[in-house]
Amino acid sequence: MSEVLGMVTKSTGSWYEVELNSGKKVSCRIRGKLKIKGLKLTNPVAVGDEVTVVMEDDSTGMIKDILPRRNYVLRQSPRKKHFLHLIASNIDQAMVVVTIVQPMLKQGFIDRFLLMTEPYNIPVHIVFNKYDLYNEGDLNVYHNLKYIYEKIGYQVHLVSGINGEGIQGLKDALKDNCTLVSGQSGVGKSTLVNAIDDRLDIRTKEISDYSGKGQHTTTFAEMYGLSFGGNIIDTPGIKTLGFNHLEVMDVAHNFREFFKASEDCKFGDCTHRNEPGCEVKNSIQSGEISELRYFNYISILEEIEGQNYWELHTQM
Repeated sequence: MSEVLGMVTKSTGSWYEVELNSGKKVSCRIRGKLKIKGLKLTNPVAVGDEVTVVMEDDSTGMIKDILPRRNYVLRQSPRKKHFLHLIASNIDQAMVVVTIVQPMLKQGFIDRFLLMTEPYNIPVHIVFNKYDLYNEGDLNVYHNLKYIYEKIGYQVHLVSGINGEGIQGLKDALKDNCTLVSGQSGVGKSTLVNAIDDRLDIRTKEISDYSGKGQHTTTFAEMYGLSFGGNIIDTPGIKTLGFNHLEVMDVAHNFREFFKASEDCKFGDCTHRNEPGCEVKNSIQSGEISELRYFNYISILEEIEGQNYWELHTQM
């Protein structure tokens, strides 16, 4: 059978929607066991993957091979902690959607998200949604965070998916790019995407009145073409992000301003905690590096070391 080329545009768990180079969309299964660098994955194929397909009939096919990825974003599986889950591949940039209110901001989520994109130097837009609900105190929090993240090279936006504030700036950023769009449950991501391009009509839900927490609306990752040019990959709302697949130095190297300052640390393997001559600690004291980012960094390290300690001792 002849092979045809295509791109994965939707993942439904056991089946994948592939748009062939001809423009035709077909449902495909995976052929055999496809692996990536020996990692234990819950899903070996991601939205954004370029693949070769062997057609079985007019509407279904079998994914035979995955072409080399130029980048990918993965996370620890929320259900199988020893496995990883591919979120997307071959993206130009990412957009993480957060809000300061409804639900209340968990700022550590931003740094955890950036820890997924930084290994491939993927540009990230940090989007603060629900501007229409912010009071003066909320705006002060926003401007403080805007300063922290723009200083280290990330782009920050203040928008409202309800009244349209800041939407044009997002359109300009998304145009002609393939963008991963993600965020915590309940931050209004689907409403925001619909405001960016009303042709998409992505399903939305309100915040739970009882818990004040977000409800999942997107079930599977899916790629959508934008009417003004480019694509977005919409992903399920994320509740938590864990990193027990990382080592301490992986984290240290991917907090970008820490990595830059570490060139002047006394020790090459400095973890920026209690080591003497640590330039990162010096930069925090001088205000050059954000203490808030540092607290989140320490929290992630403690979480990784705590999990590794527990696993080591339960296996003895």
